[in-house]
Amino acid sequence: MMQRNNRQAGFTLVEIAIVLVIIGLLLGGILKGQEMITQAKIKNLVADLNGITAAMNSYQDRYKALPGDDKGAAARWATTSSGNGDGVVQGAYNAVVPGTLTGQTSPESVFFWHHLRLAGFLSGTGADQPFNAVSGKMGVQTGDGAATPGQVLASTTPVIAGFTSLIVCSANLPDKIAGSADAQMDDGIGTTGSVRGMLQTAPDPAIAGTASAYAETGTSQYVICKQL
Repeated sequence: MMQRNNRQAGFTLVEIAIVLVIIGLLLGGILKGQEMITQAKIKNLVADLNGITAAMNSYQDRYKALPGDDKGAAARWATTSSGNGDGVVQGAYNAVVPGTLTGQTSPESVFFWHHLRLAGFLSGTGADQPFNAVSGKMGVQTGDGAATPGQVLASTTPVIAGFTSLIVCSANLPDKIAGSADAQMDDGIGTTGSVRGMLQTAPDPAIAGTASAYAETGTSQYVICKQL
């Protein structure tokens, strides 16, 4: 009589080890890929902010005026409006683009982009604000955007005055990107230096009077502003 073999087939320890190694390699590759994407976004953000600074300086060298505030812009290009030439770019960084780009007196923060594009220092057309690598709005304003600028992004601990000069802001930045970009351009601290941050509670928010420290929670978003 033939004896039945009741042994059940299974994986050997070597086979299990090989599978675990493969899974580890796959997970490591995914995490490494995500980190590379994050680093690329940080570099893109820094390049954008530095590029805007260079474009503005080039415009000033050529026309002896600030883009947006340039009182000779309408005479130079019939498709735009002039600023008042007072050295202040009025309007918020996230201001709504007016329906027509001629015959307007404000917001100069919108015409900042139109003047740069007409001069050939930025690509594209129109006066819409550009977007960063995470689809947040980018824009400029002088202080709080008023005709007589008030402070924004002041520090309470330590006590440091806020910005009243021209700043360029970039919104909707994940915490890791915001803090890392600040570290590459400045001191990496959201409440001090020439680059400061503000914790967001809504997309593309108005710039507040007080700056925020960065905290990597994995869910927080910030708008950062760089002094020009």
